[in-house]
Amino acid sequence: MSCANCEACCCRLQVILIGERGIPDHLVEVDRWGGRSMARLEDGWCIALDRGTMKCRIYETRPKVCRDFAVGDYECLAERGLGTGDGRR
Repeated sequence: MSCANCEACCCRLQVILIGERGIPDHLVEVDRWGGRSMARLEDGWCIALDRGTMKCRIYETRPKVCRDFAVGDYECLAERGLGTGDGRR
């Protein structure tokens, strides 16, 4: 599994921005309490996702939580519905 054949399931998760720098303001939503997160389109996809290529348009400056979400890791597999259900990867 690699990002090249990924279905970008993680790009439908809410990405809360805590102390993030370098994310363009037009890609950020601010809630009524001042919390910042990556904006999402009406269908739930992250606004930074290029739907034509299914790759992140701000990959080099993507939020830390996105950097920490490793392809093929248990969280990735769970989002793709490929988890084993028994805690194994």
